[in-house]
Amino acid sequence: MRTFQLLLRSGLTVTAAAALPLALTAGTAGAASGISVSTTGTTVSVTTSACSQNRTTGVWGTGSLLTSSQGSFAEGRKATLAGTTVSQSTAWTNVTPGTYTVIVMCQNVSTPAGTQSVIVSRSTTPTATASPTRGVMGGLGGATKDYGPLTLATGGGLVAVGVLATAWFLRRRAKPYRL
Repeated sequence: MRTFQLLLRSGLTVTAAAALPLALTAGTAGAASGISVSTTGTTVSVTTSACSQNRTTGVWGTGSLLTSSQGSFAEGRKATLAGTTVSQSTAWTNVTPGTYTVIVMCQNVSTPAGTQSVIVSRSTTPTATASPTRGVMGGLGGATKDYGPLTLATGGGLVAVGVLATAWFLRRRAKPYRL
């Protein structure tokens, strides 16, 4: 029975290790769909080369930024694609943090050029903060505060109890009939 459990556990580990590369490449499958989505702070941008320009209107297509509660292309924040025959792109600014789906529809095509999910996190814009008046107070983990003798004696006692408990555990493990 013990051998079976060991084989089952190792089999699950091997299966998980084999599935990991597949899971990692599944995340990039959206990029292979014809669009490339990126975020910088609160700006989401999409780039594609799948669209062709409509000769009469001059429009390449539109992109839509959908929240999780929006279900269709028409409900999202729309933006018109701009670019050249090599690459078309658009961007949305001031996007609040959350998970979004970007859909690109080329002009006069009923199927999307691509769909990809993107996560927008808080802006990492550096803000001006006041510097500490005495600089960084680094050291040996609490060296900036003067602890009293009672605190130091209590800490030393706890360390001693830990060392003794470890020695007792190792000795008992080596010869289980001893106390």
